Order: sequence, then structure tokens, then C-alpha cells
Amino acid sequence: QVQLVEFGGGVVQTGDSLRLSCAGSGRTFSSYTMAWFRQAPGKEREFVAAITRSGEMTYYADSVKGRFTISRDNAKNTVNLQMNSLKPEDTAVYYCAGRLKTSRFSDDGSYEYWGQGTQVTVSS
Repeated sequence: QVQLVEFGGGVVQTGDSLRLSCAGSGRTFSSYTMAWFRQAPGKEREFVAAITRSGEMTYYADSVKGRFTISRDNAKNTVNLQMNSLKPEDTAVYYCAGRLKTSRFSDDGSYEYWGQGTQVTVSS
């Protein structure tokens, strides 16, 4: 099992940057595909980005492609989300998630482990 804790949320202005981090416990962190999801008030949780176990491949939602970058450091058991050119519509609670299963990266039901979430608010 792995426990996940997110860091780095906050309140920023449109166009600013923010970096989220997720720290995982356990010695098998490198076995997990990792992803970021987000949920805005009154909306369903949506996929943001994912990264494969080795970090060689990344995937992004169209809404964040070119602005967000997901990365991981398996030696430190961390996965990061660099968010640039933030927009008010990026306001949400951001969740780190991990899984051993194989499925579509955007399939939130396939992720077995979740962090508690961190709030990101982008003011206009």
C-alpha cells in the first residue's frame, strides 16, 4: 500500500504559476502509475495528468496541455505538478492518485490510492 499527501496549494492570480507536490510512503512507490485529478465546486472530478511508473511517458487533459507538467522522482517518492499560466477555471481541489492496475489514465475508478487533496484558487 501507499499513502499519499499533497502539498503546495494556495491562492494565486491569473497567469501565475504554482507547483503541487505529492509525497508517497512505502518502498514500492515506483510500482505505481501516478496521476493528478481535480474537482471544482459543483462539478465531477476530472483527470488532469498522469505519469507512468518509470516517468518516461506523460498524459494530459486537453484543458491543461501545454500549461501543466507532471513529473516524478522515484528516489524521493514524489510526484509533482507544475502549473503555469493558471486560469480561474483551474480553481479546484487537486488530488494525487496512484494505482497498480492498467486502464485508461483518465479512469479515476482504476486508482486505488488517493491523497486528501489540496485547494488551488486562481483569482481573476
